[in-house]
Amino acid sequence: MNETNWSLLGVFSLLSILAIGGGTAVLPEMKTLTIEAHHWLTDDQFRNIYSLGQLAPGPNMLMVIVIGYHVAGFTGALIAFVGFFGPAGFIALATNRLWGRFEGSPWRLSVQRAMAPIVVGLMASGTIAVARTATTEVITVIFAAVVFAVMFLRKINPALLILAGAGAGVLLLR
Repeated sequence: MNETNWSLLGVFSLLSILAIGGGTAVLPEMKTLTIEAHHWLTDDQFRNIYSLGQLAPGPNMLMVIVIGYHVAGFTGALIAFVGFFGPAGFIALATNRLWGRFEGSPWRLSVQRAMAPIVVGLMASGTIAVARTATTEVITVIFAAVVFAVMFLRKINPALLILAGAGAGVLLLR
């Protein structure tokens, strides 16, 4: 493996371990590492890859495969996939086996209560990181505000909002 492949493995393994509460929790760090530290992507590329991950069926963090492919082809895609999902999967398996042994323990309840606000904070920071790259003009801020308002006030399928946003983007952001 060359230096770039080792870097990919290191970056995505680190992100995997930090992804408490899901991939959204590590988006700010992923953005920093892939754009600013390693210069693998631009802001626009990161935003586009994230958007693609949101549209594709399955876990949205499959976007790491696209980043790995962009950096080092098929080998990079495989390395990013294994690096991001391997450590987290191993930790989840080990924790699940151990977690059952502590059922009814006050320590288990304490850990659950302590993790909840941490997870919410990490997820919020991920949302803010993506919003900063996506809201670059007044019209994109308006798009974001409208989508937020609709999601907050109505129960609507997000896929419909994505399609509406794409259509509005084609019309208004040529």
